[in-house]
Parts: sequence; structure tokens; C-alpha cells
Amino acid sequence: MAIHSLLVANRGEIAVRIVRAARELGMRTIVAHSRADADSLAVRLADRAEEIGPPPTSKSYLNAEAILVAAENTGADAIHPGYGFLAENADFVRAVEAAGLVFVGPEAATIRLMGDKIAARGVAAKAGVPTVAGSPGRIDSPAAARTLVARLGFPVLIKAAAGGGGRGIRVAHDETEFDRLFPQAGMEALAAFGDGGVYVEKFIPRARHVEVQILGDGEHVVHCYERECSLQRRRQKVWEEAPAVSLPGKVRRELCACAVSLARSVRYRGAGTLEFLYDEDSETFHFLEMNTRIQVEHPVTECVTGIDLVREMLMIAGGEPLRLRQDDIDLNGHAIECRINAEDPANGFLPNPGVVEAFMAPGGPGVRFDTMLYPGCTIPPFYDSLLGKLVVWDQSRASALRRMERALTELDLTGVKTTKPLHQALAADRDVRSANVHTGFLEPWLERHRAKLG
Repeated sequence: MAIHSLLVANRGEIAVRIVRAARELGMRTIVAHSRADADSLAVRLADRAEEIGPPPTSKSYLNAEAILVAAENTGADAIHPGYGFLAENADFVRAVEAAGLVFVGPEAATIRLMGDKIAARGVAAKAGVPTVAGSPGRIDSPAAARTLVARLGFPVLIKAAAGGGGRGIRVAHDETEFDRLFPQAGMEALAAFGDGGVYVEKFIPRARHVEVQILGDGEHVVHCYERECSLQRRRQKVWEEAPAVSLPGKVRRELCACAVSLARSVRYRGAGTLEFLYDEDSETFHFLEMNTRIQVEHPVTECVTGIDLVREMLMIAGGEPLRLRQDDIDLNGHAIECRINAEDPANGFLPNPGVVEAFMAPGGPGVRFDTMLYPGCTIPPFYDSLLGKLVVWDQSRASALRRMERALTELDLTGVKTTKPLHQALAADRDVRSANVHTGFLEPWLERHRAKLG
């Protein structure tokens, strides 16, 4: 079914990104928005906007019924969920399809299967993809967990079986810590995802977080190479790069082949990302999970491959076969993305909503700023604090880092505090510049450098 009229069921920079891609394909665009986002940039850019409820997400962006009513009222024939909110909700996908609409993303069964991290581990193992040693399924009792941990050895991760975003995860370094954290992880998972199931796996302290971007049409699957996302705070990504400079060529080929094999085994349709932990010392990698949606960090992949991932998603959802073959996709240069959030890094990353008094985006060759900002816009206190993603590209990582420093200097944003000082400090850091980082690098670094972030 060709898509003529697309409803964007999201907000912020990703809603702007989707509107632009859809309009380039000749689609009529509609933005479903909360009352708090009535004057957002996405609303201003779209052909039409439809209010779906008051600011709380439960009454707007997570209100499936209101979104479907908006689609009916505006004559939409497809819905793009972006990321977050209902993007990986299989019940929402079924409701969209039951209403006779196209969901821009994979099938509900795929989302349900890969959204259960334990089931996804099983799919990965069946596809020949290595996984981290851990429990074969959910662990229902602390006693069963202790038996497993005795075999694995400390440290271990206690992880929510459902959901994502770093919630429902605890690291235990000994038995006492494990006994205290095991019930905590389950309670947080239940509160966040409505599912208190947890599992346990071996913790790799100095691993790198590497993920592979894939595209599929249900029959064919290709990879668009990998990204490194090791700079994380509280398991939330802060800074992303493509490609991962730590990967030897042989490992890159194996990693990407494993990602394609897994995605092909579930007949994947749309854009997706497979996340892995990479142990640089042993040059081994292990599957973590699959995100069945577009990722926040997708622009760095677009920069090094020249592929518009959102456009490809829309074309596949509209019934077109995947037009790319693996031989068509090459790596070119290096890209870096800094997430600019409305947070005060000198004050514990306290969210800082408010009115943007002045805004000027950086420019010049190889600079891209995906954002929701304009002078005078209001940053509401109800949602994620991401304001935009500053992305740079150049022929080498060293030159990309210099370009990022220049672009951060040019970024002018007043009225709210942002994480710009954090990224300026990271870009100048010796370990970051030499790519000597891992998933546990940033939080101790923040403790040492807090004075530089004011």
C-alpha cells in the first residue's frame, strides 16, 4: 500500500526529521501532538497537526486510542512512531493494522519477540550469534539466581526482561550486593514496563558498546555497518560515532554478518539496530538486544553511508522492496554525534526546561544539527530533555573531532542550560581523542571533571 498521508506519532527532533523525509517523498504530513507541543517546530512544519491530549504522556503520546482517532480525523493512511513512546509496542501495531493503516516499522510479532530480551537471546543463539553467558530464561527466585551466579562468578548484571533505556538494570559485585539489588531490579522493571521479570548475565566491565544498523523488507536484509556508543551515563548514550574505530576489519565483517543473519531469521522489515558488547582484549563480541525502530543515533550512519534511513523505512512500509544490496553500501569517512540536552551538567544533570531566548545552529561543511529548536520556543518539563543532535562528518576521526570542537563553539543557545559544556570537555579529552573508552568510562570521568562543566 503506497503511503500518501503520514501521521507522525511523536515529538521533538525525531518528529521534525520524519516530517522532512516524508515531504521529500511527496507525502502529506500530519503531526499528532500534546497540548504542550502545540507550537513545536514539527507542528509548524507539517501540513496539518492534531492535538491528542494534555501534556502527560499517558494522556497523549502513549494514548493509542487518541492517536488512532487523530489518524482517522485527518485521513492518514500510515503512522510513523519514531522512537520511544509506542514505537516498540506490539499491541499498538496490531491496533494500527486493525484500523486499516500502515505501521512504519516491523510486524507486531517481530516487535514482541525481539522486545523480550530473553526470547531475543534465544533467537540470537539459534542464528549462531554469540550471547553473553547468563540465565537461559527469567529467574523467578533469589535462590535460583544465587545458584546461577555461583556458576557465572561476579560481577553480574541483573536485567529487566522487557523494556530498555537502561532501566531495571543493576550490577552486583558480590553476594551481599546481589541479594539487595535483585528485588530492586524487578520492582523497577515492573514500574517502568509493567513486567517485573528479570534475568542474569555475566558483566563485562570494560566492554565497548557497538551496534549494527540493518534494513530489511521481510525478505532481504542488509547492514549499514556499525556505530560505537560506549560513552554512556546511567546506561544512557551521550556521544556516538560511526564507524567503531576499535574494530579490526575481520571482527567488523563477522559482527555485521551476525546482525544480518539474526535479522533475516525473523524476516525483519524496516530499520532496526542490533546491540553488542565488544571485548577489545579478546576481540570477541556478544549480542545484547535488538531495537525494532529507528535509533536516536541514526544520523552518524547516514553520514558515513550516504543512506537516508528514514526515507528507506517509509519506502519499505509503503510496499516497495528493499532497493539496496550489500555491495551498494560503503563506508566513507567518520561521523560523531553529540546529544544536546536541556540539562545542567554542573548540577547533577538536573533537567532545565524553559524558553529558548536565542538560538543559532552551527554550519559549514560536514555539520548537521537535527533539532526541535527555534528562537522563542518553549522546552516543556514533561518529556525527555533531548533538544537536538549535533553531528559532524569528515574524512578521518581526527579531523571529525576538530570539526566537532568548532561546531560546538558555534552553537549558540541561551535561556536554558545544556550539555554543550560536557561535549566540549569530552572533545578535548585525551582518552576520548585516542578512543580509549568503554561503557564504564564516563561516570568516573564526570566525577573527576565536574568543575569543567559549569
